[in-house]
Amino acid sequence: MTRRFDGTRILIATHNAGKLEEMQQLFAPHGVQVVGAAELNLAEPEETENTFIGNARIKARAAVSATGLPALADDSGIEVEALGNRPGVYTADWAETPRGRDFLMAMTRTHTELEEAGAAHPRRARFRATLVLAWPDGHEEVFEGKVNGTLVWPIRGETGHGYDPMFMPDGYDITFAEMDPDEKNRVSHRADAFAKLIAGCFG
Repeated sequence: MTRRFDGTRILIATHNAGKLEEMQQLFAPHGVQVVGAAELNLAEPEETENTFIGNARIKARAAVSATGLPALADDSGIEVEALGNRPGVYTADWAETPRGRDFLMAMTRTHTELEEAGAAHPRRARFRATLVLAWPDGHEEVFEGKVNGTLVWPIRGETGHGYDPMFMPDGYDITFAEMDPDEKNRVSHRADAFAKLIAGCFG
């Protein structure tokens, strides 16, 4: 039996403005005030695990410890089948530069590695998201979501973030970055995990 969330305020343990905005839209119907880690000047903990759940847990526990608020953390990434499911948990690492994250660089690296590997088309991939909701008393709930699709090149679209311009979900002929944000929020990996979170803790 999952624990019901009965608070009015939840901390989203992310410094990613795009991800925070997505979470605010997803939480809007549920009357919960969303606050982001950057607003509270929280440090970003080092993500030292090699699984999505491990890194989400690090972020959630650090946010709870720093603020005393219930915290929701997400760890997500893209798994490319022809690359042995890389970059996976290291998706953000592929985008790291001294000046911040550059996902055009990461997508270009992914495309280059696929070309060098002679990967056949369609180039299958999946986005995965793991949500960890942590309470100040140490209780945690975990929810996982995914969405399958194919990779396109050249990249397409102006909305979204991360690998969205390269990823075309199954059943669509447009990328996440070409989609209306409301539509993306309905079918994304994070939406899949979020639906399970809502059913489990807010339903």
